[in-house]
Amino acid sequence: MTDAKKHAITDIAESGSRPEGFRREHDLLGERWVVDGSYFGVHTLRAIENFPITGIPISTYADLIVALACVKQASALTNAELGLLDSDKADAIAAACEEIRAGSLHEHFVVDVIQGGAGTSTNMNANEVIANRALEHLRRDRGDYAVIHPLEHVNMSQSTNDVYPTAVKVGLQFAIRRLHGALTELSEIFGAKALEFAQVLKMGRTQLQDAVPMTLGQEFGTYGVMVTEDAQRLLEAAELITEINLGGTAIGTGINAHPRYAGLVCQRLQEISGVPVTPAADLVEATQDVGAFVQLSGVLKRTAVKLSKVCNDLRLLSSGPRAGLSEINLPAVQAGSSIMPGKVNPVIPEAVNQVAFEVVGNDVAISMAAEGGQLQLNAFEPIITHALFESITHLTNACRALASRCVAGITANEAHLRHVVEQSIGLVTALNPHIGYTAATEVAAAALATGRSIPALVVERGLLTEEQVALILRPEALVRTARPEVDTDAGNACGA
Repeated sequence: MTDAKKHAITDIAESGSRPEGFRREHDLLGERWVVDGSYFGVHTLRAIENFPITGIPISTYADLIVALACVKQASALTNAELGLLDSDKADAIAAACEEIRAGSLHEHFVVDVIQGGAGTSTNMNANEVIANRALEHLRRDRGDYAVIHPLEHVNMSQSTNDVYPTAVKVGLQFAIRRLHGALTELSEIFGAKALEFAQVLKMGRTQLQDAVPMTLGQEFGTYGVMVTEDAQRLLEAAELITEINLGGTAIGTGINAHPRYAGLVCQRLQEISGVPVTPAADLVEATQDVGAFVQLSGVLKRTAVKLSKVCNDLRLLSSGPRAGLSEINLPAVQAGSSIMPGKVNPVIPEAVNQVAFEVVGNDVAISMAAEGGQLQLNAFEPIITHALFESITHLTNACRALASRCVAGITANEAHLRHVVEQSIGLVTALNPHIGYTAATEVAAAALATGRSIPALVVERGLLTEEQVALILRPEALVRTARPEVDTDAGNACGA
Protein backbone atom coordinates (compact mmCIF):
# COMPACT_ATOMS: atom_id res chain seq x y z
CA MET A 1 0.00 0.00 0.00
CA THR A 2 1.31 3.47 -0.88
CA ASP A 3 1.78 6.18 1.73
CA ALA A 4 -0.89 8.21 -0.05
CA LYS A 5 -3.40 5.40 0.40
CA LYS A 6 -2.50 5.04 4.07
CA HIS A 7 -3.02 8.74 4.66
CA ALA A 8 -6.27 8.65 2.73
CA ILE A 9 -7.55 5.87 4.97
CA THR A 10 -6.59 7.82 8.07
CA ASP A 11 -8.13 11.05 6.79
CA ILE A 12 -11.51 9.44 6.10
CA ALA A 13 -11.54 7.28 9.21
CA GLU A 14 -14.42 9.22 10.73
CA SER A 15 -16.31 9.79 7.51
CA GLY A 16 -19.97 8.82 7.71
CA SER A 17 -20.54 8.05 4.03
CA ARG A 18 -18.74 5.40 2.03
CA PRO A 19 -15.91 6.93 -0.02
CA GLU A 20 -15.41 5.52 -3.48
CA GLY A 21 -13.04 2.56 -3.52
CA PHE A 22 -13.33 1.77 0.19
CA ARG A 23 -15.22 -0.72 2.37
CA ARG A 24 -16.18 -0.38 6.02
CA GLU A 25 -14.72 -2.82 8.58
CA HIS A 26 -14.81 -2.86 12.35
CA ASP A 27 -12.92 -4.34 15.28
CA LEU A 28 -13.04 -3.91 19.06
CA LEU A 29 -11.66 -0.35 18.74
CA GLY A 30 -14.29 0.83 16.29
CA GLU A 31 -14.80 1.14 12.54
CA ARG A 32 -12.36 2.03 9.75
CA TRP A 33 -12.45 2.40 5.99
CA VAL A 34 -10.29 -0.16 4.15
CA VAL A 35 -9.27 0.07 0.50
CA ASP A 36 -11.51 -2.21 -1.57
CA GLY A 37 -8.57 -3.45 -3.60
CA SER A 38 -6.79 -4.84 -0.57
CA TYR A 39 -7.23 -8.38 0.69
CA PHE A 40 -6.25 -7.41 4.21
CA GLY A 41 -8.65 -5.73 6.61
CA VAL A 42 -8.94 -3.53 9.65
CA HIS A 43 -6.60 -5.49 11.93
CA THR A 44 -3.83 -5.32 9.37
CA LEU A 45 -4.56 -1.64 8.78
CA ARG A 46 -4.02 -0.84 12.44
CA ALA A 47 -0.78 -2.85 12.45
CA ILE A 48 0.50 -0.83 9.48
CA GLU A 49 -0.14 2.33 11.45
CA ASN A 50 1.24 1.01 14.74
CA PHE A 51 4.49 -0.55 13.55
CA PRO A 52 6.31 1.64 11.02
CA ILE A 53 9.56 0.16 12.33
CA THR A 54 11.81 -1.40 9.68
CA GLY A 55 9.90 -0.87 6.46
CA ILE A 56 10.39 -4.59 5.83
CA PRO A 57 7.06 -6.40 5.36
CA ILE A 58 6.63 -10.03 6.38
CA SER A 59 6.23 -10.90 2.69
CA THR A 60 10.01 -10.41 2.42
CA TYR A 61 10.22 -13.92 3.82
CA ALA A 62 8.18 -15.91 1.34
CA ASP A 63 8.84 -19.11 3.31
CA LEU A 64 6.97 -17.66 6.27
CA ILE A 65 3.96 -16.68 4.13
CA VAL A 66 3.83 -20.12 2.53
CA ALA A 67 4.09 -21.74 5.95
CA LEU A 68 1.23 -19.60 7.28
CA ALA A 69 -0.91 -20.78 4.38
CA CYS A 70 0.04 -24.38 5.15
CA VAL A 71 -1.06 -23.97 8.76
CA LYS A 72 -4.35 -22.27 7.85
CA GLN A 73 -5.14 -24.89 5.21
CA ALA A 74 -4.41 -27.74 7.60
CA SER A 75 -6.60 -26.10 10.24
CA ALA A 76 -9.55 -25.55 7.90
CA LEU A 77 -9.49 -29.14 6.65
CA THR A 78 -9.17 -30.48 10.19
CA ASN A 79 -12.07 -28.38 11.44
CA ALA A 80 -14.18 -29.64 8.53
CA GLU A 81 -13.21 -33.23 9.34
CA LEU A 82 -14.31 -32.68 12.95
CA GLY A 83 -17.63 -31.20 11.78
CA LEU A 84 -16.81 -27.75 13.11
CA LEU A 85 -16.61 -25.94 9.76
CA ASP A 86 -18.89 -26.27 6.73
CA SER A 87 -17.17 -28.06 3.88
CA ASP A 88 -17.86 -25.25 1.40
CA LYS A 89 -16.17 -22.72 3.68
CA ALA A 90 -13.28 -25.09 4.38
CA ASP A 91 -12.81 -25.73 0.66
CA ALA A 92 -12.81 -22.02 -0.12
CA ILE A 93 -10.26 -21.35 2.63
CA ALA A 94 -8.11 -24.24 1.41
CA ALA A 95 -8.28 -22.95 -2.17
CA ALA A 96 -7.07 -19.52 -1.04
CA CYS A 97 -4.26 -21.14 0.90
CA GLU A 98 -3.24 -23.18 -2.13
CA GLU A 99 -2.89 -19.98 -4.14
CA ILE A 100 -0.76 -18.36 -1.47
CA ARG A 101 1.43 -21.44 -1.29
CA ALA A 102 1.89 -21.13 -5.05
CA GLY A 103 3.11 -17.54 -4.67
CA SER A 104 -0.04 -15.48 -5.13
CA LEU A 105 -1.21 -12.62 -2.89
CA HIS A 106 2.09 -12.29 -1.03
CA GLU A 107 2.10 -8.55 -1.67
CA HIS A 108 -0.91 -8.28 0.66
CA PHE A 109 1.10 -9.54 3.64
CA VAL A 110 2.20 -6.07 4.62
CA VAL A 111 2.72 -5.84 8.38
CA ASP A 112 6.22 -5.02 9.56
CA VAL A 113 8.52 -7.87 10.56
CA ILE A 114 9.02 -6.22 13.95
CA GLN A 115 5.73 -5.83 15.75
CA GLY A 116 4.28 -5.98 19.23
CA GLY A 117 1.79 -8.66 20.18
CA ALA A 118 3.88 -11.83 19.83
CA GLY A 119 3.01 -12.11 16.13
CA THR A 120 -0.70 -11.29 16.42
CA SER A 121 -0.52 -8.79 13.56
CA THR A 122 1.04 -11.40 11.29
CA ASN A 123 -1.69 -13.90 12.15
CA MET A 124 -4.41 -11.29 11.63
CA ASN A 125 -2.91 -10.31 8.27
CA ALA A 126 -2.99 -13.96 7.19
CA ASN A 127 -6.55 -14.47 8.45
CA GLU A 128 -7.85 -11.44 6.56
CA VAL A 129 -6.11 -12.14 3.26
CA ILE A 130 -7.23 -15.76 3.29
CA ALA A 131 -10.79 -14.87 4.29
CA ASN A 132 -11.21 -12.27 1.57
CA ARG A 133 -9.76 -14.50 -1.13
CA ALA A 134 -11.96 -17.37 0.09
CA LEU A 135 -14.98 -15.09 -0.22
CA GLU A 136 -14.11 -14.51 -3.86
CA HIS A 137 -14.02 -18.26 -4.40
CA LEU A 138 -17.61 -18.30 -3.10
CA ARG A 139 -18.46 -15.38 -5.43
CA ARG A 140 -18.86 -13.00 -2.52
CA ASP A 141 -17.45 -9.51 -2.01
CA ARG A 142 -14.37 -8.89 0.07
CA GLY A 143 -15.37 -7.90 3.58
CA ASP A 144 -18.54 -10.04 3.56
CA TYR A 145 -17.47 -11.60 6.83
CA ALA A 146 -20.92 -12.94 7.66
CA VAL A 147 -20.10 -15.69 5.14
CA ILE A 148 -16.42 -16.27 5.94
CA HIS A 149 -14.95 -14.43 8.89
CA PRO A 150 -11.18 -14.02 9.44
CA LEU A 151 -11.45 -14.97 13.11
CA GLU A 152 -14.56 -17.13 13.34
CA HIS A 153 -13.65 -19.37 10.40
CA VAL A 154 -10.06 -18.92 9.17
CA ASN A 155 -8.74 -18.77 12.74
CA MET A 156 -11.04 -21.45 14.14
CA SER A 157 -9.45 -23.64 16.85
CA GLN A 158 -6.35 -21.47 16.75
CA SER A 159 -4.48 -18.71 18.53
CA THR A 160 -1.60 -16.57 17.35
CA ASN A 161 0.36 -18.28 20.10
CA ASP A 162 0.29 -21.65 18.39
CA VAL A 163 -0.15 -20.58 14.75
CA TYR A 164 2.75 -18.13 14.62
CA PRO A 165 5.52 -20.29 16.11
CA THR A 166 4.32 -23.29 14.12
CA ALA A 167 4.42 -21.33 10.87
CA VAL A 168 7.85 -19.97 11.76
CA LYS A 169 9.17 -23.49 12.32
CA VAL A 170 7.72 -24.79 9.07
CA GLY A 171 9.01 -21.78 7.14
CA LEU A 172 12.45 -22.16 8.66
CA GLN A 173 12.54 -25.77 7.46
CA PHE A 174 12.03 -24.53 3.89
CA ALA A 175 14.79 -21.94 4.30
CA ILE A 176 17.18 -24.37 5.99
CA ARG A 177 16.92 -26.75 3.06
CA ARG A 178 18.20 -24.05 0.72
CA LEU A 179 21.02 -23.08 3.06
CA HIS A 180 22.02 -26.71 3.38
CA GLY A 181 22.08 -26.96 -0.41
CA ALA A 182 24.24 -23.84 -0.68
CA LEU A 183 26.68 -25.13 1.94
CA THR A 184 26.89 -28.47 0.16
CA GLU A 185 27.59 -26.73 -3.14
CA LEU A 186 30.33 -24.63 -1.53
CA SER A 187 31.88 -27.69 0.08
CA GLU A 188 31.91 -29.52 -3.24
CA ILE A 189 33.67 -26.64 -4.98
CA PHE A 190 36.30 -26.52 -2.25
CA GLY A 191 36.69 -30.27 -2.75
CA ALA A 192 37.18 -29.83 -6.47
CA LYS A 193 39.84 -27.21 -5.81
CA ALA A 194 41.53 -29.57 -3.36
CA LEU A 195 41.92 -32.11 -6.16
CA GLU A 196 43.09 -29.45 -8.60
CA PHE A 197 45.78 -28.24 -6.18
CA ALA A 198 46.73 -31.67 -4.80
CA GLN A 199 50.32 -31.48 -6.11
CA VAL A 200 50.93 -27.79 -5.41
CA LEU A 201 53.51 -27.59 -2.61
CA LYS A 202 53.43 -24.61 -0.25
CA MET A 203 54.37 -23.57 3.27
CA GLY A 204 51.90 -24.00 6.07
CA ARG A 205 51.80 -21.28 8.69
CA THR A 206 51.01 -21.05 12.38
CA GLN A 207 50.53 -17.66 14.02
CA LEU A 208 51.35 -16.17 10.59
CA GLN A 209 54.89 -17.60 10.80
CA ASP A 210 56.39 -20.26 8.55
CA ALA A 211 55.61 -23.73 9.91
CA VAL A 212 56.01 -26.84 7.74
CA PRO A 213 55.25 -27.71 4.11
CA MET A 214 51.84 -28.82 2.95
CA THR A 215 49.92 -28.73 -0.31
CA LEU A 216 47.46 -26.10 -1.40
CA GLY A 217 45.10 -29.02 -1.97
CA GLN A 218 45.23 -29.89 1.71
CA GLU A 219 44.46 -26.30 2.60
CA PHE A 220 41.39 -26.16 0.35
CA GLY A 221 40.33 -29.65 1.37
CA THR A 222 40.22 -28.43 4.95
CA TYR A 223 37.82 -25.66 3.97
CA GLY A 224 35.56 -28.24 2.34
CA VAL A 225 35.52 -30.35 5.50
CA MET A 226 34.76 -27.30 7.65
CA VAL A 227 31.77 -26.37 5.53
CA THR A 228 30.52 -29.97 5.39
CA GLU A 229 30.58 -30.17 9.18
CA ASP A 230 28.43 -27.04 9.41
CA ALA A 231 25.95 -28.46 6.91
CA GLN A 232 25.60 -31.52 9.13
CA ARG A 233 25.14 -29.44 12.27
CA LEU A 234 22.45 -27.44 10.46
CA LEU A 235 20.42 -30.57 9.78
CA GLU A 236 20.71 -31.56 13.43
CA ALA A 237 19.39 -28.16 14.50
CA ALA A 238 16.55 -28.48 11.99
CA GLU A 239 15.36 -31.65 13.69
CA LEU A 240 14.78 -29.70 16.89
CA ILE A 241 12.31 -27.35 15.21
CA THR A 242 9.99 -30.07 13.93
CA GLU A 243 8.20 -30.17 17.29
CA ILE A 244 5.21 -27.81 17.22
CA ASN A 245 2.57 -26.53 19.63
CA LEU A 246 -0.30 -26.28 17.12
CA GLY A 247 -3.51 -27.12 18.94
CA GLY A 248 -2.29 -25.65 22.20
CA THR A 249 -4.09 -22.36 21.32
CA ALA A 250 -3.54 -19.53 23.82
CA ILE A 251 -1.08 -20.97 26.37
CA GLY A 252 -0.92 -24.66 25.50
CA THR A 253 -4.02 -25.89 27.32
CA GLY A 254 -5.96 -26.30 24.05
CA ILE A 255 -8.83 -24.07 25.10
CA ASN A 256 -11.45 -23.58 22.32
CA ALA A 257 -10.03 -26.49 20.31
CA HIS A 258 -11.57 -29.95 19.84
CA PRO A 259 -9.81 -32.67 21.88
CA ARG A 260 -8.78 -34.44 18.66
CA TYR A 261 -7.76 -31.27 16.87
CA ALA A 262 -4.06 -31.14 17.86
CA GLY A 263 -3.27 -34.63 16.65
CA LEU A 264 -5.27 -34.36 13.43
CA VAL A 265 -4.04 -30.90 12.42
CA CYS A 266 -0.43 -31.98 12.89
CA GLN A 267 -0.97 -34.89 10.48
CA ARG A 268 -2.62 -32.57 7.97
CA LEU A 269 0.18 -30.02 8.24
CA GLN A 270 2.78 -32.71 7.66
CA GLU A 271 0.97 -33.85 4.49
CA ILE A 272 0.52 -30.32 3.16
CA SER A 273 3.94 -28.88 3.96
CA GLY A 274 6.14 -31.95 3.53
CA VAL A 275 7.78 -31.08 6.86
CA PRO A 276 7.86 -33.97 9.40
CA VAL A 277 6.26 -31.98 12.22
CA THR A 278 5.29 -33.68 15.45
CA PRO A 279 3.09 -32.49 18.35
CA ALA A 280 5.03 -31.39 21.41
CA ALA A 281 4.68 -33.71 24.39
CA ASP A 282 3.85 -30.72 26.60
CA LEU A 283 2.02 -27.98 24.72
CA VAL A 284 2.23 -25.54 27.63
CA GLU A 285 6.01 -25.86 27.70
CA ALA A 286 6.24 -25.67 23.91
CA THR A 287 4.19 -22.45 23.80
CA GLN A 288 6.62 -20.51 26.00
CA ASP A 289 9.98 -22.16 25.21
CA VAL A 290 12.01 -20.83 22.28
CA GLY A 291 15.11 -22.86 23.04
CA ALA A 292 15.07 -24.57 19.64
CA PHE A 293 15.36 -21.15 17.97
CA VAL A 294 18.33 -20.31 20.18
CA GLN A 295 19.96 -23.61 19.23
CA LEU A 296 19.42 -22.96 15.52
CA SER A 297 20.80 -19.44 15.86
CA GLY A 298 23.89 -20.86 17.55
CA VAL A 299 24.50 -23.18 14.61
CA LEU A 300 24.05 -20.29 12.18
CA LYS A 301 26.57 -18.28 14.19
CA ARG A 302 29.01 -21.19 14.12
CA THR A 303 28.60 -21.45 10.36
CA ALA A 304 29.07 -17.70 9.92
CA VAL A 305 32.18 -17.57 12.10
CA LYS A 306 33.83 -20.43 10.20
CA LEU A 307 32.92 -19.01 6.79
CA SER A 308 34.36 -15.68 7.86
CA LYS A 309 37.58 -17.40 8.93
CA VAL A 310 37.84 -19.07 5.52
CA CYS A 311 37.27 -15.72 3.81
CA ASN A 312 39.95 -14.13 5.98
CA ASP A 313 42.33 -16.84 4.72
CA LEU A 314 41.37 -16.27 1.10
CA ARG A 315 41.97 -12.55 1.42
CA LEU A 316 45.32 -13.11 3.10
CA LEU A 317 46.52 -15.80 0.69
CA SER A 318 45.61 -13.59 -2.28
CA SER A 319 47.10 -10.40 -0.82
CA GLY A 320 49.38 -8.46 -3.11
CA PRO A 321 49.74 -9.00 -5.98
CA ARG A 322 53.36 -7.87 -5.48
CA ALA A 323 53.65 -6.85 -1.84
CA GLY A 324 51.59 -9.58 -0.18
CA LEU A 325 51.56 -13.37 0.07
CA SER A 326 50.20 -13.74 -3.47
CA GLU A 327 49.87 -17.51 -3.18
CA ILE A 328 46.51 -17.65 -4.94
CA ASN A 329 44.59 -15.42 -7.33
CA LEU A 330 40.94 -14.65 -6.71
CA PRO A 331 38.90 -14.03 -9.87
CA ALA A 332 38.60 -10.34 -10.70
CA VAL A 333 34.91 -9.49 -10.61
CA GLN A 334 34.99 -5.68 -10.55
CA ALA A 335 37.32 -2.70 -10.47
CA GLY A 336 38.70 -2.14 -7.00
CA SER A 337 39.26 1.58 -6.81
CA SER A 338 38.04 4.89 -8.16
CA ILE A 339 41.51 6.40 -7.77
CA MET A 340 44.05 3.53 -8.07
CA PRO A 341 44.07 2.16 -11.63
CA GLY A 342 44.40 -1.60 -11.94
CA LYS A 343 43.53 -2.34 -8.32
CA VAL A 344 41.30 -5.37 -7.75
CA ASN A 345 39.91 -6.14 -4.30
CA PRO A 346 38.63 -9.40 -2.71
CA VAL A 347 35.07 -8.10 -2.69
CA ILE A 348 33.25 -11.44 -2.52
CA PRO A 349 35.05 -12.64 0.63
CA GLU A 350 34.56 -9.15 2.10
CA ALA A 351 30.82 -9.41 1.52
CA VAL A 352 30.73 -12.83 3.18
CA ASN A 353 32.64 -11.42 6.16
CA GLN A 354 29.97 -8.75 6.57
CA VAL A 355 27.16 -11.31 6.44
CA ALA A 356 28.98 -13.20 9.17
CA PHE A 357 29.14 -10.09 11.35
CA GLU A 358 25.39 -9.64 10.83
CA VAL A 359 24.64 -13.24 11.79
CA VAL A 360 26.65 -12.91 14.99
CA GLY A 361 24.69 -9.77 15.84
CA ASN A 362 21.42 -11.52 15.10
CA ASP A 363 22.41 -14.32 17.45
CA VAL A 364 22.82 -11.78 20.24
CA ALA A 365 19.37 -10.33 19.48
CA ILE A 366 17.82 -13.81 19.49
CA SER A 367 19.51 -14.67 22.78
CA MET A 368 18.19 -11.49 24.41
CA ALA A 369 14.69 -12.05 23.02
CA ALA A 370 14.64 -15.63 24.28
CA GLU A 371 15.78 -14.54 27.73
CA GLY A 372 13.18 -11.77 27.77
CA GLY A 373 10.21 -14.15 27.60
CA GLN A 374 7.84 -14.09 30.56
CA LEU A 375 5.51 -16.70 32.00
CA GLN A 376 3.41 -18.62 29.43
CA LEU A 377 4.46 -16.79 26.25
CA ASN A 378 7.47 -15.14 24.70
CA ALA A 379 6.25 -11.84 23.25
CA PHE A 380 9.45 -11.30 21.28
CA GLU A 381 9.14 -14.06 18.70
CA PRO A 382 8.80 -11.52 15.84
CA ILE A 383 12.40 -10.31 16.28
CA ILE A 384 13.55 -13.92 16.64
CA THR A 385 11.74 -14.76 13.42
CA HIS A 386 13.13 -11.77 11.55
CA ALA A 387 16.67 -12.43 12.74
CA LEU A 388 16.59 -16.15 11.90
CA PHE A 389 15.15 -15.69 8.42
CA GLU A 390 17.53 -12.84 7.72
CA SER A 391 20.54 -14.87 8.84
CA ILE A 392 19.55 -17.93 6.83
CA THR A 393 18.69 -15.93 3.72
CA HIS A 394 21.89 -13.92 3.75
CA LEU A 395 24.07 -16.93 4.55
CA THR A 396 22.49 -18.84 1.67
CA ASN A 397 23.14 -16.01 -0.77
CA ALA A 398 26.66 -15.49 0.59
CA CYS A 399 27.57 -19.16 0.18
CA ARG A 400 26.32 -19.19 -3.40
CA ALA A 401 28.20 -16.03 -4.27
CA LEU A 402 31.38 -17.30 -2.61
CA ALA A 403 31.15 -20.59 -4.50
CA SER A 404 30.33 -19.28 -7.97
CA ARG A 405 31.93 -15.82 -7.97
CA CYS A 406 35.10 -16.61 -6.06
CA VAL A 407 36.18 -20.14 -5.16
CA ALA A 408 35.36 -21.70 -8.53
CA GLY A 409 37.74 -19.28 -10.27
CA ILE A 410 40.70 -19.37 -7.87
CA THR A 411 44.10 -20.14 -9.43
CA ALA A 412 47.44 -20.91 -7.78
CA ASN A 413 50.79 -19.16 -8.23
CA GLU A 414 52.66 -22.48 -8.30
CA ALA A 415 56.16 -21.22 -9.12
CA HIS A 416 56.01 -18.65 -6.36
CA LEU A 417 54.73 -21.21 -3.86
CA ARG A 418 57.55 -23.63 -4.62
CA HIS A 419 60.15 -20.87 -4.34
CA VAL A 420 58.82 -19.92 -0.92
CA VAL A 421 59.04 -23.54 0.23
CA GLU A 422 62.63 -23.86 -0.95
CA GLN A 423 63.64 -20.64 0.82
CA SER A 424 61.68 -21.18 4.03
CA ILE A 425 63.37 -22.14 7.27
CA GLY A 426 60.31 -24.24 7.92
CA LEU A 427 62.04 -27.01 6.02
CA VAL A 428 64.37 -27.48 8.97
CA THR A 429 61.51 -29.14 10.89
CA ALA A 430 61.53 -32.03 8.43
CA LEU A 431 65.31 -32.45 9.01
CA ASN A 432 65.05 -32.29 12.80
CA PRO A 433 64.70 -36.08 13.32
CA HIS A 434 67.82 -36.64 11.18
CA ILE A 435 70.23 -33.97 12.46
CA GLY A 436 68.86 -33.21 15.93
CA TYR A 437 67.09 -30.18 17.40
CA THR A 438 70.26 -28.28 18.31
CA ALA A 439 71.85 -28.60 14.88
CA ALA A 440 68.51 -27.81 13.22
CA THR A 441 68.19 -24.63 15.31
CA GLU A 442 71.71 -23.53 14.32
CA VAL A 443 70.97 -24.16 10.64
CA ALA A 444 67.72 -22.18 10.88
CA ALA A 445 69.49 -19.24 12.51
CA ALA A 446 72.20 -19.29 9.85
CA ALA A 447 69.60 -19.38 7.08
CA LEU A 448 67.85 -16.35 8.55
CA ALA A 449 71.14 -14.46 8.93
CA THR A 450 72.56 -15.24 5.49
CA GLY A 451 69.49 -15.70 3.32
CA ARG A 452 70.83 -19.06 2.15
CA SER A 453 68.62 -22.14 1.81
CA ILE A 454 68.29 -24.85 4.46
CA PRO A 455 69.40 -27.71 2.15
CA ALA A 456 72.56 -25.88 1.12
CA LEU A 457 73.61 -25.19 4.71
CA VAL A 458 72.92 -28.75 5.89
CA VAL A 459 75.09 -30.21 3.12
CA GLU A 460 77.82 -27.60 3.63
CA ARG A 461 78.05 -28.44 7.32
CA GLY A 462 78.32 -32.14 6.56
CA LEU A 463 75.19 -32.98 8.46
CA LEU A 464 73.65 -34.85 5.51
CA THR A 465 74.51 -35.59 1.90
CA GLU A 466 72.67 -34.02 -1.02
CA GLU A 467 71.07 -37.39 -1.74
CA GLN A 468 69.87 -37.75 1.85
CA VAL A 469 68.44 -34.23 1.86
CA ALA A 470 66.66 -34.82 -1.44
CA LEU A 471 65.13 -38.04 -0.14
CA ILE A 472 63.92 -36.42 3.08
CA LEU A 473 62.50 -33.36 1.33
CA ARG A 474 60.49 -35.19 -1.29
CA PRO A 475 57.05 -33.53 -1.57
CA GLU A 476 55.22 -36.78 -0.89
CA ALA A 477 57.26 -37.26 2.29
CA LEU A 478 56.72 -33.71 3.46
CA VAL A 479 52.94 -33.58 3.14
CA ARG A 480 51.70 -37.06 3.97
CA THR A 481 48.43 -36.86 5.88
CA ALA A 482 48.44 -38.05 9.46
CA ARG A 483 45.67 -40.50 10.35
CA PRO A 484 44.87 -42.25 13.64
CA GLU A 485 46.33 -45.74 13.86
CA VAL A 486 43.77 -48.47 14.59
CA ASP A 487 44.70 -51.13 17.13
CA THR A 488 42.85 -54.09 15.67
CA ASP A 489 43.74 -56.34 18.61
CA ALA A 490 42.30 -53.95 21.14
CA GLY A 491 39.48 -52.96 18.82
CA ASN A 492 40.17 -49.34 19.58
CA ALA A 493 41.41 -46.30 17.66
CA CYS A 494 43.59 -43.51 18.94
CA GLY A 495 41.49 -40.41 19.38
CA ALA A 496 38.20 -42.25 19.01
